[in-house]
Amino acid sequence: MSTDNFFPQHSVESLYGEHHGWLQKWLRSRIGNGADAADLAQDTFVRLLTARTAPSIREPRHYLTTIARGLLIDLFRRRAVENAYLEALAARPEAYEENLETRHLILETLIAIDAMLDGFGPRTRHIFLLAQLEELSYVEIGQRLGVSVTTVKNHLSKALLQCLLLVED
Repeated sequence: MSTDNFFPQHSVESLYGEHHGWLQKWLRSRIGNGADAADLAQDTFVRLLTARTAPSIREPRHYLTTIARGLLIDLFRRRAVENAYLEALAARPEAYEENLETRHLILETLIAIDAMLDGFGPRTRHIFLLAQLEELSYVEIGQRLGVSVTTVKNHLSKALLQCLLLVED
């Protein structure tokens, strides 16, 4: 059996022409906003271009919706972080003004931290947050979670390495 029959050949141009409108409608039905749907449809095809997998896609709509779902999750996560930041600013007793560039940099940093925390396993994330937010010692964290100090150290080492990598980026 030839691989040509198993992996239909597609160009990104043909995939775009055949599926862009459908994908945009699919996205609009999920977010209710035509402009965001158009942006996400474009971003989906940009991802497809950078992935360089168009020639081997057997089910284009399934593949496109998989990419688009990831982009939707990113959009919703980004909006949640932005809303939390704006709520925190509004809750401050004193007036605080920032320029758009500063706000953008702060939001990008918060989004990167959120993504980094999401990349940790649940235990690593919990240990990291206990150490950073509650300023607990390794022993206190171990006692609270019922794990050894060595386990706490190992999880914090992984988390701190990810923080260093984030700073390098």
